[in-house]
Amino acid sequence: MTNQPPADYDSPWKEALDQYFEDFVEFFFPEAHSQINWERGYEFLDTELQQVVRDAELGRRLADKLVKVWRYDGTESLVLVHIEVQSQIEAGFAERMYVYNYRIFDRYRLPVATLVVLADEQPNWRPDHYGYEVFGCRMSLQFPIVKLLDYETEWESLQTNPNPFAVLVMAHLKSQATRRQPTERLQWKLSLAKSLYQRGYSRQDILELARLIDWMMTLPVELEQGFQVEMRNYEEGNKMPYVTSWERFGIEKGITAGIIQRGREAVLEILETRLGTVPDSIVATINQIEDTDLLKTLLKRSITIGSHAEFETLCQQLLAGGESS
Repeated sequence: MTNQPPADYDSPWKEALDQYFEDFVEFFFPEAHSQINWERGYEFLDTELQQVVRDAELGRRLADKLVKVWRYDGTESLVLVHIEVQSQIEAGFAERMYVYNYRIFDRYRLPVATLVVLADEQPNWRPDHYGYEVFGCRMSLQFPIVKLLDYETEWESLQTNPNPFAVLVMAHLKSQATRRQPTERLQWKLSLAKSLYQRGYSRQDILELARLIDWMMTLPVELEQGFQVEMRNYEEGNKMPYVTSWERFGIEKGITAGIIQRGREAVLEILETRLGTVPDSIVATINQIEDTDLLKTLLKRSITIGSHAEFETLCQQLLAGGESS
């Protein structure tokens, strides 16, 4: 059997934060959620975060997010929320959170909330503060953390929780638990994919979450083919479209083959099938792309993007370096 490809944790988490930020805060940090005025919306400041990190000369984690929100606690005030999804133990992690926090405050002069999700596999690693004292001067940062491993004891509640991050936590934990057990991972991937239909999600959410599960729970080619066959049979038997044949074909053609021209064709084919005739400006942009990783990202996003205009904006951001794949 072909070796199991390594799971990609950071990228799915990053995209999940982009798509479901409010759900993320509600699921992991309900106290913070209750203090944010969601009616006023929020704004991602990823480019600004990259600058802060470069200035601090610290390695950036792909899933780091910086989000501008408004809160209400009698008065409305602008707040920056820094989110960290940490997938490995890091000796200087708490110090890095401290540096991020004060550099963001120094840049904006606004309150900064550092919210941390620890996604590693070490139960006792729980860094939640950093500080020092010298000559009577005290400096410190205490930040709330969530440990994904703790959800293993809450599996039944995760199975019935409609929040998208309940599914993603399950996928993350089972990806870790089945790192060298591809057959068992296949069974869990099937179980999670089928469960999307029982959670009351819209078709858009089913497609988005299915894509993130696919991304996280990688399988050897032969088992992935078995997964597709099983899901196709499940869909047909229950009259529930999971991923239509043209969408799956686009993924196979653009990602599995990994050929640039086919990747371009797959992206344009999906956009045309879903949204109608593709504007010439998008066609010209896609046909100029030589980066296979960029094409993979565009291919995945084309499955759920809402309009040609949104897709064109996404292309501009990616080409300008404003968003990672």
